Amino acid sequence: QVQLVESGGGLVQAGGSLRLSCAASGRTFGVNAMGWFRQAPGKEREFVGYITWRGDFTAYADSLKGRFTISRDIAKNTVSLQMNSLRSEDTAVYYCAATTRTTLSRGMNFDYWGQGTQVTVSS
Repeated sequence: QVQLVESGGGLVQAGGSLRLSCAASGRTFGVNAMGWFRQAPGKEREFVGYITWRGDFTAYADSLKGRFTISRDIAKNTVSLQMNSLRSEDTAVYYCAATTRTTLSRGMNFDYWGQGTQVTVSS
């Protein structure tokens, strides 16, 4: 099992920035990528982006490219999501996820999920 714990959520004004972090622990040797998703009230869960376990490749949802950046700290075994120029529509619960899939794509399934952290953007 892989345990994922998100942190860094909170309330931010529109136009501001926020950085989320996800700490991975447990049986991480099979993990090939880490992803971020979000779910706004009344909406389906939405893919944000992912980064390979080695941190050498990232992919993002087209609508978020340029404002959101995913990075990985291998020494700390964490993944971060830097969110800039935040808008009210970015308000959601943000989830960290991990996948053991060997073929990576924006539509791949993820095997492990964190509990989520709330991000609220006030206008």
